[in-house]
Amino acid sequence: MYIFNRITVTPQLPKRIDNLGKIANNLWWSWNTEFLKLFKEIDIDLWERVEKNPVKFLKLVSQEKLENAAQNQMFLKEYDKINDNFEGYMNSKSTWFSKEYPNNKNNLIAYFSAEYGLDEILPIYSGGLGILSGDHLKSASDLGVPLVAVGLFYKNGYFHQKINGYGDQETEFKTIDGNILPIQMVKDKKGNDLIIFVKFPKGKLYLKVWQINVGRVKLYLLDSDIDENLEEYKGVTKTLYGGDQEMRIQQEIVLGMAGTNLLKVLGLNPTVYHMNEGHSSFLILELIKTIMNEKKVSFDIAQDIVGAKTVFTTHTPVPAGNDIFPLDLVEKYFKNYWTRFGITKEEFFKLGMKPDAIIENSGFNMGILALKVASKKNGVSKLHGEVSRELFGEVWPNIASNESPITYVTNGIHTCSWLAANLKNLYNKYLIPFWQDSIHDDNVWENIKNIPNEELWNEHKKRKIKLLELVKDNTTKRLKRNGYSYDEISNIVSGLNEEALTIGFARRFATYKRATLIFRDLERITQILNDSKRPVQLIFAGKAHPADKEGQDLIKYIHEISMKPQFKGKIFLLEDYDIAIARYLVSGVDVWLNNPRRPMEASGTSGQKASVNGVINFSVLDGWWAEGYNTKNGWTIGTNAEYDNYEIQDNDDSESIYMTLEKKIIPMYYNKEQNVFSSKWVEMMKNSIISTGGRFSTARMLVDYTKNLYIPLCDLTNKYYDDLSTVTEFNEWKHNLIRNWDDIQIIRRRK
Repeated sequence: MYIFNRITVTPQLPKRIDNLGKIANNLWWSWNTEFLKLFKEIDIDLWERVEKNPVKFLKLVSQEKLENAAQNQMFLKEYDKINDNFEGYMNSKSTWFSKEYPNNKNNLIAYFSAEYGLDEILPIYSGGLGILSGDHLKSASDLGVPLVAVGLFYKNGYFHQKINGYGDQETEFKTIDGNILPIQMVKDKKGNDLIIFVKFPKGKLYLKVWQINVGRVKLYLLDSDIDENLEEYKGVTKTLYGGDQEMRIQQEIVLGMAGTNLLKVLGLNPTVYHMNEGHSSFLILELIKTIMNEKKVSFDIAQDIVGAKTVFTTHTPVPAGNDIFPLDLVEKYFKNYWTRFGITKEEFFKLGMKPDAIIENSGFNMGILALKVASKKNGVSKLHGEVSRELFGEVWPNIASNESPITYVTNGIHTCSWLAANLKNLYNKYLIPFWQDSIHDDNVWENIKNIPNEELWNEHKKRKIKLLELVKDNTTKRLKRNGYSYDEISNIVSGLNEEALTIGFARRFATYKRATLIFRDLERITQILNDSKRPVQLIFAGKAHPADKEGQDLIKYIHEISMKPQFKGKIFLLEDYDIAIARYLVSGVDVWLNNPRRPMEASGTSGQKASVNGVINFSVLDGWWAEGYNTKNGWTIGTNAEYDNYEIQDNDDSESIYMTLEKKIIPMYYNKEQNVFSSKWVEMMKNSIISTGGRFSTARMLVDYTKNLYIPLCDLTNKYYDDLSTVTEFNEWKHNLIRNWDDIQIIRRRK
């Protein structure tokens, strides 16, 4: 892209390779990374300068280099292969969903999430929830599940992290330029920018709409930063999880209510609405309002219909994990809704409260709103399902908490997004042809055992070397910025050792994740890390929310520990953790450390990303690992014991870490034949891959959601809820049952 005065000149793709632009604007390439190699072939220096952003690259590359590529036969051969793969994928009529559910081809699932982690060039995610949402869309695309997604376009994204010389986290926001990203403005029928609105207390909030293509799935993002808005409303969608409670309720109204209206404006009529966490729960109120208006039915009947169309996934294992809004704030934004619904103000507020709640002492809980109305609700692991049934038991006071209607679907990962390229090539050699089409099938992964140990170890070693190069660069940049001398920096990074057992810990720095647990006994960990014959090195990465002082203190503590003389060059703290850094870590360390305070980890997916790359998990039996551990694919920290005293729990778990490292992990790693690698270690790597590759993929997760949640609701809606007389009859039967509940008798019928 060249600018002369006010004229912008964008290079034109030669006709022979004009599909480069189409593919660059579809995030299909984020899990088919061989496409990105084409840009390196065209101009490797520019590719590095644009930080591996294909859309920006095509705006800046010289016309001459494009013309040269269009005449390079080797380039064209690779281009044609990738283009054929892309077109075949996009146009395929034979998908898992079309084969399994041919009668549901006209159904549509609408997926709502506050954040999406799709690729590092689109920083509209903060952590695990966003990564899961992004992986959900990718697997929906792969499986052909008819799904459309809605979110918000955060122009400030999530913050970039810097760690200063004292270990303090500093935040920096960078404005996202949609013009140089794989994201397009949605147009109306006249070719103008599509604008929708939602009513706020001071007038209408106008929103423009962006579209991201994620393979075969479309993701729509709402953006309030437009001239039509009041100045105070322009920033509603600017920052992910930013601002005060009023900003949060505004964002959640936009996500749930404006997002629902958007789909209607686009001519889409979803059969099922999936709320990924409670941020979008206001869509329930919007659907009730719409159904009451369109079908001229009562609030009760509209609520029944909405219930049959909604799925709610909770990700929190603690009550504080749900947004709870003060009632005066709810009244400010929903004034007179109760009148329109034909219910009292108290009944409206009670939609977001436990049945026995005292209104004056309560707030409006978004999670409870979703739990009360949605007919399908789930936790994100087997253990989390149990915890959720107990946690939310009071929502259904007349039944035992262990019988509350919350099921579970264990989270997974989009395998091809997280599997290192060299390992993918290795798996291609030994797994069945087109194994990526059957990732969720456990049998596919059995052939991992046929990979020669030396081959698997060599490919792992390549990833480890790349990781250590990244650690060196990241550490050098940070320390240099903070005033460290060349000699000081060299002394630290020279300690990086590709032969050393390397343990990784990378995730959000929340206190319950206990990032510093391994340092509970400094004398013990000093001995472990300073064994010259069996060296061990630790790599940490992660962000703390800007408002989480305790989480930031954990980062500061690790920085301070890493600068102690006995730990320099053995403990490394990376800054600005994102998807790109995560890919290096989950494929390059030897051991993935995870020690949350059980049972506070709903699922966790970083360990799943590690295991599919042959990295071995060392984790508390919480979240997914409580299901995944089989004694042959990793190690556990602590036991299933429940603690009332955190001090005792931390002592026991830290002791378990030290004992397992000293007695099991380190001896196995260094039991090397001919000083090359440990056969027992590589066998455990294989067991890790085999036992988790299919079972903990989002492909399997989407199959579960589709079979157990989506399709039952689609069939219910198709069969019963399109007929108002059936809905009315059911509603009358239900209320009659409730009115006469005390008179119901159980009569034993004699045979």
